[in-house]
Amino acid sequence: MPSKADVKAWKAQLVAQAEQQILKLTDSDQFKQYLNTLAKFHQYSARNIDLIYAQNPQATQVAGFKQWQTDFNRTVNKGAKAIRIAAPIIKKLTLADQKRLDTTDERAIVGYRYLPIFDVAQTSGDPVLSAKDFVKENLGDHQNVTSLYNAFKDYLNQQTDLQVSEVPLATLNGAKGYFQPSTNEIVIGGDEPDNALKLKTLYHEYAHSQLHGLKAAFKDRPRAYQETQAEAVAYVAMQNIGVDTSNYSLGYVATWAKDKAVIHSALSEIQQVSNKVIALSDGLTKQLGLQEAQKDPEHDLKKRSAQDLNKSYQGLQQQIKQATDPQQKSELKNQLNDVHQEISDRTQNQLQDFVSQNPEIRQAERNTGETLKR
Repeated sequence: MPSKADVKAWKAQLVAQAEQQILKLTDSDQFKQYLNTLAKFHQYSARNIDLIYAQNPQATQVAGFKQWQTDFNRTVNKGAKAIRIAAPIIKKLTLADQKRLDTTDERAIVGYRYLPIFDVAQTSGDPVLSAKDFVKENLGDHQNVTSLYNAFKDYLNQQTDLQVSEVPLATLNGAKGYFQPSTNEIVIGGDEPDNALKLKTLYHEYAHSQLHGLKAAFKDRPRAYQETQAEAVAYVAMQNIGVDTSNYSLGYVATWAKDKAVIHSALSEIQQVSNKVIALSDGLTKQLGLQEAQKDPEHDLKKRSAQDLNKSYQGLQQQIKQATDPQQKSELKNQLNDVHQEISDRTQNQLQDFVSQNPEIRQAERNTGETLKR
């Protein structure tokens, strides 16, 4: 059994490993990888995001051993190496403890223990679906991206002290938008044809307003530092709703990624604003109905009768013939393939059941195979 000193050294090593990984964030690709982790696990503390990233940058969804079994009907693969995250040890304080700590709180964190969790890629079982899967699909429609942009803009205008307005791109000297601290105003190029870029620009300028406004604690950051932070928040927000912005520049972070204290401060600030933007976006996508279609198409098809499946198959074939929009036709073909696969699977299952109930057929089939081999 490891000694207390061994356990302490092991915990310190985990934290040190995380810090070393963060110190390596000196180019856009590594920074993007870190932000991908942040987008996936924004509900975790900055410390645990660091730990997850350091141990498995490719992790997408994590849970404990038993939680995978009980909540998702999945099992952790044999030999899978756990990711360790810090969980607070909370103690109920006695009067003496409260006096010693100079607090009136009934409970306090007295330490941390490191719990094992596993990524979904380390497990097997039922498919894991989340609202994000459907939000991503829905926001693939440009009209829905525009709806989220308008909803976010209206929220800022109506529920905050910010004012968001639009001007022609030609008046912005090559920029997509800007934040004006003196007037607390965000200006966006209204005729930007790329709806995803327009939404990302609004996220970017909103991040500036939260991090670098006149009253913000970080308003005196160097320009390169500010732009990196704002772009990072925008990237995380877009990743959260499942819209790919990998073709947009993240900025270069080597100018400030030398100092460990500065790194942790900057990443902590990014996380705070990212969490705020993600919470707002999630609320707005729900209001817009972009998270309502939470159905697993495969399971939904399995509930249909054979007659309904045949009707769907014939109806989809007719719709494909009549469709003129390429994107719509592609979506209809995907639906047709799903229905075809379900019909095929059922047919195969019925054949197998029939064979199992009629062993003489199975025997004859095996003899036929032996004859062919000769």
